[in-house]
Amino acid sequence: MIHGQLRNIKWAALWRSALSFSMLSIAAPLALAAERTTDWPGWRGPNRDAISTDKDLIPNWETNQPELLYQVEGLGAGYASVSIVDDVLYTSGNKGSTQSVFAIDLKTKKIKWATPITNEVPKHGYEGSRTTPAVSDGKVYAVASNGALVCLNAADGKPLWRKDFVKEFGGKMMSSWGFSESPLVDEERVLCTPGSNSAMIIALQKSTGKLMWKSAVPDFGESGGSGAGYSSIIVSEAGGVKQYVQLVGRGVIGVRATNGQPLWGYNRVANPTANIPTPIASGDYVFASSGYSEGGTALLKITKKGTKFSADEVYYKPANELQNHHGGMVMLGDYVYMGHGHNNGFPVCVEWKTGKIVWGGRQRGAGSRSAAIVAADGNIIFRYESGEVALVGATPDGYNLKGSFRPNVTNEPCWSHPVVVGGKLYLRDQDVLMVYNLANN
Repeated sequence: MIHGQLRNIKWAALWRSALSFSMLSIAAPLALAAERTTDWPGWRGPNRDAISTDKDLIPNWETNQPELLYQVEGLGAGYASVSIVDDVLYTSGNKGSTQSVFAIDLKTKKIKWATPITNEVPKHGYEGSRTTPAVSDGKVYAVASNGALVCLNAADGKPLWRKDFVKEFGGKMMSSWGFSESPLVDEERVLCTPGSNSAMIIALQKSTGKLMWKSAVPDFGESGGSGAGYSSIIVSEAGGVKQYVQLVGRGVIGVRATNGQPLWGYNRVANPTANIPTPIASGDYVFASSGYSEGGTALLKITKKGTKFSADEVYYKPANELQNHHGGMVMLGDYVYMGHGHNNGFPVCVEWKTGKIVWGGRQRGAGSRSAAIVAADGNIIFRYESGEVALVGATPDGYNLKGSFRPNVTNEPCWSHPVVVGGKLYLRDQDVLMVYNLANN
């Protein structure tokens, strides 16, 4: 099970109208280079919104399919996505008798180091790694599927500190598929979700691992189940207060960033099997979804009255109308794009403020079963569980499939989330990393 959006950063060059045509011709390549970033430091990118800032990518795959540039093997078994900082890619996988974090030098296309983070391969349903490492200030943070949180030196993989969700915090999952979180590094804090009522979320000092606070969040409804879900934490400024928002076993919660104080909880969107997608925060609103028959989708307005917070339901759509099983959601402007349906990735476009389904939701895409997505250069890339990768226009005007391809390696279920950075598409498939060219030149 995979996990599982904050702000859309637009990098655009500003040109003065007085510049001559020749000056623009010289400056244009520099502008394009500035719009193609090279780092993707953690789960769903720099802002946890699954939006790439790359521009000038191949606009239509029907006429120009992405070319496989190279493959790297030896990453072990797992469903983790990838992080990229300073031409080094980080991921995790089960290799031999342990679960490890891997660093790949993208210049040499070889594994730079591999550090075991468990004493044995964790046992749970769908064995394999889940965590997408977070990279910050020369350190790498990852959560093993048995609940071990590690901090490693990015240069050589040397362990710096370690915590254990279960032994130290009474951590537990809502069900039996292993801890699946990708940690969040925010300022001096590393945020994770052990899942116990006394320590649902914890904040650790990122350089030392020292506990800064733990958030006691008791069950706040009957839907879902106690414990952590399969999602990952995001940042919100709802009500003018910085807070961390997470989808846990009982639903969506918000806790104060400075001390972990529980601020609000919303139970209705939870299902008892697995709450997976990372929520989306926008202003005073939180958009959340979960799968299975008892999940659904909700938009919440987070309101502060005096010292009290409330999560007011703007709308709720039951699972048969709108749900993201897993694979995630992307908000672009006034619309959210995602795959709808349990064990399905039916492409759908939703007006997030109203819940109106603008298009899709019943139409099979280029592949089958659930789809992991990322947005780039005006399009959404769907990576289906069956392996196919499709390019779909990110527009409310209608479903526009712009081509698809089947990657060189396909080991179903293909759950690892795609990454687009530096004009390239990165696809992790169990033991193999595939890198495709997306640059339109």
